[in-house]
Amino acid sequence: MTTIVNTPPAQNESNGNMGMVIGFVGIIVIGFLFFVYGLPALRNVRIGAPQVNIPTEVVIPDDINVNVTK
Repeated sequence: MTTIVNTPPAQNESNGNMGMVIGFVGIIVIGFLFFVYGLPALRNVRIGAPQVNIPTEVVIPDDINVNVTK
């Protein structure tokens, strides 16, 4: 005699297309962040940093006390 094993069918998750919706929301958020932060950064790279010609002034004291007492 043969034994017949009837396996139950796979149960479908009832989340529908929730993964696709989350993916679209993620793409929209990443696109928004690109327009807010990425495009201004790319525009500034093409222009270059402004050249500031300010002479540096370093003040060095004449006498430096290096004696340490405890």
